[in-house]
Amino acid sequence: MKIAVLTLGCKVNKYESDALIFTLQKKGFEATDALEWADAYIINTCAVTNEAERKSRQMIERCRKFNPSAKIYVVGCASQNRPSQFEKKGVVFVQGVAEKLKIIDHLLSEGEKVYDLPLEYEDDFFSAQTKERAFIKIQDGCNNFCTYCIIPYLRGRSRSREARSVIVEIEKLPKSVKEVVLVGIDVSSYCDKNGTKLIDLLEALDRFGFRLRLSSMEDNLISEDFVRRLKKLKNFCPHFHLSLQSGCDEVLKKMNRKYRTADFERTVNLIRKYFPLAGITTDVIVGFPTETEENFTETVNFIKKIGFSDLHIFPYSNRKGTVASKMFKDLPKSVKEERAKVLAEIRKKDKIDFIAQNDILEVLIEEEKNGVFFGYSKNYIKCAFVGGCHVGEIVKARVIKPSLSASICERV
Repeated sequence: MKIAVLTLGCKVNKYESDALIFTLQKKGFEATDALEWADAYIINTCAVTNEAERKSRQMIERCRKFNPSAKIYVVGCASQNRPSQFEKKGVVFVQGVAEKLKIIDHLLSEGEKVYDLPLEYEDDFFSAQTKERAFIKIQDGCNNFCTYCIIPYLRGRSRSREARSVIVEIEKLPKSVKEVVLVGIDVSSYCDKNGTKLIDLLEALDRFGFRLRLSSMEDNLISEDFVRRLKKLKNFCPHFHLSLQSGCDEVLKKMNRKYRTADFERTVNLIRKYFPLAGITTDVIVGFPTETEENFTETVNFIKKIGFSDLHIFPYSNRKGTVASKMFKDLPKSVKEERAKVLAEIRKKDKIDFIAQNDILEVLIEEEKNGVFFGYSKNYIKCAFVGGCHVGEIVKARVIKPSLSASICERV
C-alpha cells in the first residue's frame, strides 16, 4: 500500500510529517512526501491564516486528481480548529494535532478523533533525516496568546523535549547532514524539565560539528549573556529570525506582544555588537484591525531604521476564535494589500543592501537544478553557483550579483 504524506505550514509540521513517513516505512508501507499517485493520502494541515486553511482543503482535490478512489486522511491544526470543514470533502478520517502518529492506527478506520492536547512534550516523533539540512523538533505549543493568533489554542501550552532526547536523535544523523535547524512553535521558551535552557542545549550540540541554526525567536530570549555564549560556539549560524509583527508600540500593545520597539531595537543592536553581519529577518503583519495610517507610518520608519536582511510580510488574517476577531473590526482588503506593497519595496532595497555588505560567505550546497547549485550561507543568504560544486559540500564564496531570490556567487 502506497501512502503520500503531504504537508502545509511550518517547519514543525514538516518534521512531524517526516516522522509519519519514517514510521509508515517501518510498518511496511511504501511512503512518500511527493504529491503523486497513491492508495491513500495523509494531509498534515495548517491553520495559521484563513488562506492556510483554504489551501489545506484544496489539497484534498489535488490528491483526487491523482487517484479519485484514494482514501484521504486529515490531521493537524486545521482539523484541530474545525474538523467539520472536512466532513463533506470525502475524507475518511479526521484527527487533530495531538497524537499525530496514531493516524497510522486509523488507516483502515473511518470517522473523527480529536485527542486532548498534551501537557507534556510528545516524544515519539523521530524522522529519517536524508537531506543536507536536518530539522529537529525541540518544543511544541505556545504561552504567548497574541490577540491575532489561534495557534496556542490549537497546539496547547508550551512544552519542551528533554535535551537528552534531542542529543540521541542528533547522534543518529547520517554523515550526509551538515546542518541542524532546531524548530518548535516557540523555540525561545525552550526549557526542559531538568532546567536545560536553549543556550545550554546549543552548547551541548556544538560538539557534534553540524552547523547549528535556530528557527523563529522572540525578543525576550536575547540577552547579553545569551549572545556572548552564542559567539563562543564554533558552529552557530548567525541568523536571527526575530518576529516584529509591528513597528508601532500602540499596535504591539493591542497585539499583546510582550515588547516595544525600543526593546526590539536594543536586541538588534546587541546582536550586531557580537555578530556584525548577522542575518536578521522578521515577520510583519500589515493591516491589523486598529492600525491607522499613522501607525503604519511608524512601522515603515522603524523597519527602515533597523534594516532587516529580509522581511516576511503578511496581510492580517481575521481568525475566528482569537481575541482580535472578537474585539476589532477588520480593515478593507485593499488597505492591507497597499500597505504590503509599501513594505515589499523596502524589503527589496534592504535585502540587496545587506547582501552587498558581505565579502566571503560559507555556503552549504543543498540542491542542484539543471546544472545550477543552490545553498545558504551561515547568515542565510541564498546563493546560486553555475557548476563547480556538488550537493553536500560547504564552499567559500563571493557574491557577484545580488538577487532577491538567489544571489549569483563564485567560489573563492
